[in-house]
This record gives sequence, C-alpha cells and structure tokens, in this order.
Amino acid sequence: MHVVVTGALVANGAVLLVHRSPTRRAYPDLWDLPGGHVEAGESELQALAREMREELGVHIAAESSSRLGDLRVGSGEDAVHVGVWHVGDWVGSPTNRAPDEHDDIAWVGIGELGDLPLVHGGLVALVASLPEAGGLPRRDAWPATHPSQDSGWPSCDPR
Repeated sequence: MHVVVTGALVANGAVLLVHRSPTRRAYPDLWDLPGGHVEAGESELQALAREMREELGVHIAAESSSRLGDLRVGSGEDAVHVGVWHVGDWVGSPTNRAPDEHDDIAWVGIGELGDLPLVHGGLVALVASLPEAGGLPRRDAWPATHPSQDSGWPSCDPR
C-alpha cells in the first residue's frame, strides 16, 4: 500500500489547491490538496512539512497541524492511503515550486470545492468540516499574483 499525505492550507474561507498537470500518469488534469508520498522512515507530519516546502515553498508550523481524516483509494497493490491534514499556520507565500507536477495553484472558496473536478470526492466533506477562520486574514498567505486571476476563479485575495 502506498501512503500519501496532503495538507489543507486555509485562509480567509479559502483552501489552497494544486491542479495536477494533464501529463501526470496518476490523476491527470484534476484539482487536489498539495502533498505527496511518505518516504521510508518519515512520519506523516515530517512528509507533510517536506512536501509543503518542496511544492509550495512554505514552512509549516508543525504544532499548528492537525489530522482531518483519511481517504483510501484503489485496492490490492495499487491501494493508496491518503492522510489529510489541516495546516493552521505557515511561513511564506505559497508559489508553484513543482511546475512539472502542477500547472496551476489557486485559492478556492471552501463552498466552491464541490464544483471542481477533484482527485478525491471525500476532500469536500473533510475540508468543509473545518471551523471558519476568524480574525484578520494572513497577508503572507496570499501570492503576490493571485493564481485565480489566470484560472477563471473569483479572486479571494484580501488585499
């Protein structure tokens, strides 16, 4: 069984998604939470921190991360266990640092997730279970050039 970890970075009522490149072998041309395979000897939390750094260039605050749930896909040798985590705090502005894997990233309103072609339909319920974020929006959580302006999604940039 393959073990994968994904992270839900949530700010101002939106979650950061990555769009899997159409050339990907697994799940091409679909939206997903950022993440990847757990390497031998890594905990899920260690893998989550590594993947967020490699794919988005952000450093997560491990103590702010909590498990949202688990998804299982496939069966037999092709079975995949997906650990889904909520990342409550991070340092840096997410940017697409893995353009060979993702051709876009975008902040998407949590209520709009059901309108997207997602890798895992179960993500909608897991992310929707998060309490609404309160307080001031995190200014460092928004990219300088908002990806949704290019992808057709309404801007949720608080600036």
